[in-house]
Amino acid sequence: MGVNNNQSLEGVEVLTGGLTAGLAGGIGMGLVLQVGPNVFEILGALIGSSTIVAGWLVHLALSILFGIAFATIVSRPALAEFVGTFESYVGAGIAFGAVLGILAGGLILPLAVSQAGVAVLPLPYLPLPGLAAELLGAATFAVGHLVYGTIVGAVLATIVGAVPARFADRTVPHE
Repeated sequence: MGVNNNQSLEGVEVLTGGLTAGLAGGIGMGLVLQVGPNVFEILGALIGSSTIVAGWLVHLALSILFGIAFATIVSRPALAEFVGTFESYVGAGIAFGAVLGILAGGLILPLAVSQAGVAVLPLPYLPLPGLAAELLGAATFAVGHLVYGTIVGAVLATIVGAVPARFADRTVPHE
């Protein structure tokens, strides 16, 4: 007898699943961003402390909120029929991460930074000449958001009990 690999979100799983998936995705994305430009100092400055710790706190709080948003979106009846397998959760997560990266990098972060008077984008991220620094910053940001989406989708799928198709037909031996 095979394992059911098609699952959906119900009730409290939307909140707790989204929170957990968002936190896990935020940690993964944060590790990617940590090797790139000074994103955490900029995020921290939005709350008045341009430290890495403050930036991580802002980043993880936003990651949790976006994780809950993702869980809410994929639990809607219009999408729930398309998102039920492990692979479809991961695919939806990657798409969500890509859209989030475009919105966050192209609209939300520049507006927040401008409104807070923290800095003007594009910033001189690294000790590289202008365009090279901007391209490296953009690439790091893009990869970070794709990592976020992948992890959020995989963790949420795991929480709801969806398993990868290659494991779905395995049976647990009985003693």
